[in-house]
Amino acid sequence: MSINKHTKSIFQHFEKYIRLSDTLKSELANRIIPTTFKKGELVHNAQNICSKSYFIRKGLMRTYFIKDGKEISEYFSAENEWVNSPRSFMQQKLDIYSIDTLEETECYSLNVKDLVFLFDNFPEMERYARLSMGTVFGHYLERITSMRFTTAKEKYIHFCEIYHDIFHRIPLGMVSSYLGITQETLSRIRAEK
Repeated sequence: MSINKHTKSIFQHFEKYIRLSDTLKSELANRIIPTTFKKGELVHNAQNICSKSYFIRKGLMRTYFIKDGKEISEYFSAENEWVNSPRSFMQQKLDIYSIDTLEETECYSLNVKDLVFLFDNFPEMERYARLSMGTVFGHYLERITSMRFTTAKEKYIHFCEIYHDIFHRIPLGMVSSYLGITQETLSRIRAEK
């Protein structure tokens, strides 16, 4: 098993949640594939079933859907996060989400078949999935509450808190579509700060 400094970063991520045996490390190292995408590259098209999940080592991706011909940003993923089209990836069905890159992005890809193998052969991987998904579900619940019960300014403040490390890397048009407000309204809110 070859563990280089890049593989080490993904192992460190897993070890926040579970203990990695040497056997599991070896299986992971054999199944994760280093991948690089250029800025603006389409990583996943909603017209296809999502067969890979991506762990971002460096860079920024956006998950979005098209409504009435407009791109609506659903969420953003950066360093040390996984990204895929969740329902399409887990159920192997078409979904509405596409994924693209906002920066040149270095990541690892993991095929759904390899993930199933890991779940079937390493019970600790199911524990990892359960614990790490808790964070994702918490984020979604906060987003739903923010979208339904807050003003445009409160939505923006919440966005800045959630994405405090990366909000300055996201184009304003994508931020306004994420918040469900016009870019003019966003500019006005930002000018008030």
